Amino acid sequence: MLNLVSILIGLVTLVLGLVAFIPLLGWMNWLVIPIGIVGAAVGALSSSSGGRNLNIILIIIFALRLSLGGGII
Repeated sequence: MLNLVSILIGLVTLVLGLVAFIPLLGWMNWLVIPIGIVGAAVGALSSSSGGRNLNIILIIIFALRLSLGGGII
């Protein structure tokens, strides 16, 4: 059950993160990354690793996008 919750959090993170790829909306990555961290934590409590892995991949992608945009110096 926790894996399903983690996947749902990951899907919300993905949708919000795709919006953050639009120019001038890169600041949304500061909101998306913590949501992904919560999803990864919920996925870590699960017996399956699918949701955790999804959230970790999303965190890496959006952190890279944030660093390329100058949000992390």
